[in-house]
This record gives sequence, C-alpha cells and structure tokens, in this order.
Amino acid sequence: MTLQEQRIEFEAAKKIYERAILKFHGVDGLDVYNISVPFKRNGKRYLFGRVEHREEWARSWVRLFEETGQDEWTVVKDSMVYTLEDPYISEIGDELVMGGTHVQYQSGRYSTFFGYFFRGTDLHNLYYFTTGPNKMKDIRLVPLTDGKIGVFSRPRSTEMRGKFGSESMIGFTVIDRLEELTADVIENAPYIHGIFGEGEWGGVNQAYLLDSGKIGVIGHICYQDKDENGGEVKVYLNMAFVFDPTTRESSDLHLIGSRPCYPPGPSKAPYLADCVFSSGIVMRPDGKADLYSGIGDCQAGRITIDYPFAGNGHLV
Repeated sequence: MTLQEQRIEFEAAKKIYERAILKFHGVDGLDVYNISVPFKRNGKRYLFGRVEHREEWARSWVRLFEETGQDEWTVVKDSMVYTLEDPYISEIGDELVMGGTHVQYQSGRYSTFFGYFFRGTDLHNLYYFTTGPNKMKDIRLVPLTDGKIGVFSRPRSTEMRGKFGSESMIGFTVIDRLEELTADVIENAPYIHGIFGEGEWGGVNQAYLLDSGKIGVIGHICYQDKDENGGEVKVYLNMAFVFDPTTRESSDLHLIGSRPCYPPGPSKAPYLADCVFSSGIVMRPDGKADLYSGIGDCQAGRITIDYPFAGNGHLV
C-alpha cells in the first residue's frame, strides 16, 4: 500500500479527541513552530520553540517557553537565545540535551547546515558540546535499559534515492556516554531498512524507552503531491513505529496525525499547506496521549490520540 493510500485509510478511521493551536506570548509579530516536546523541570513545564518572521527563511532563533495556561506558553524572560531551527530535547540521566539545526552562511548566502547539541543540568545554562554531520537533520537520542544511549540518524541525499528508492533513511547506533556523540559516529550508524517507500522521506522526532526494552518512535513521513492547480505540495504526516535495539527490527509503523487533524490555519508557503512536523507525545492521566506538532511551518498544535505504542510496552 502506498503512503497516499495509507493516508486515505487513516483519514477515514482516525480518532482525534481534542485539538488545539498553541498560543505563544512574549514574541509578538513572530511565528513559533516546530517546537520540542513539552518537558518538566523543577516542577514546571517547558518547551523550546523555533521563532521566526513569517516572510523570512533560515533566520530563526530557538527560545525557551514556560507553560502559563491551557495550550498557552510564555517566553522565559532573559533565557538563552540559540541561533537554531527545529529544537528537540532528550533527558539523559540528570542532564537535558537540546539539539537543533544551525544554518551556515558564507558571504550572505546559504551554505550548509549542521545539528548542534547543548547539554547541562541547569535548563538556563546549557553548554554547546558537539556537532552532527554536514547536512543532517533529525538526529535523536534515547536512554536505553542498560544505561547506554541510542542514537538515531537521518541521512538524506539524491544518491540515497538512487540506492534505496527513498529520499532518506534512518540509522541507529549505541554509545556509552554523551562524550562519544560525534559526527563520525552519527554518520556511520547502520541503517534500519523497510521504513520508507519509493520517493518517501522522513525521520525520528522523539524516541521513548518502553518497559519492554523496545523504543517507541514518534516521527514524520513525507511524500510529494500536487494541489488542484498542479502546484507542488510537500505532504508531512505524523507517524509512529516501534524499534527493537537488540534485533534491530522495526514494526507497527502507522500514521497518527495529519494536517486536517489540527484546527485550520495558515502556512508559511502554499507548498506547506499539508505539513505537520511531529514534536512528540506527552501521556495523559486518562491513558491517551497528547501529540504536539509544528503546523505549516508557522504554528504549533496539539491533538489527543490513542496511545500509539499499545501492545509494545509503556513509556519508562
């Protein structure tokens, strides 16, 4: 079944229990999107968000926001400003690791991009400590049962499409400690085959250790489409799958969200009108999950869905 066909089936059967657009205070006139998953620190809930003018590209900052109401977040005054895009977090031991994409320019023109990583025990004083491979996004970390750290990579290139059919792959490797996280280690992570079909791409957005020892993955999966006028549309969908770090097998890949699942709203450009970029899930007391996502490269939203890893274990 093609991804387009899977999407049609998903739209017909989806169950969305709540939906909301997040409100952000303290950054008037700017969009906040492609946020990290919300997390708790010292009894408060925070997230990192990408902050950018609607009409500008690759000129964004990452700021820290604190929850100040239902689906409302306020920028933390005097918090660090990071020259990054699309932030994400992992909690490794007592440390918080925050990563994002740093776009480089030469002589005023776009040159390339890298993943930058910051770490620390003090949310307000994180230290830049390592850099990912050239032109690689969607690098994610997850603590494992034996105290080691799982690392997901996301190489994407035209050469990859010629070799594997898909525009990107997902790799996975294991390191003993954060000091071992280097561009070479990430670049050489062995690939997980069978995730993306012909012409598709995607990656891991947030990874969770399950009490079964497996890893629950929230990610994005994408394909090119056309609008009614024949214009190009990049379709980004929320997806989930389960990965066994021992056998290196992935299973239960399924769609969990799409743009129509969230309230209607604008997009940064017409070709992004069908785009949701996953952040991750937060479990609720009722056993359901709140799925957070960037929308149309200009907003962030939340939908409530059924727990996406049912039958494979609970979040540790």
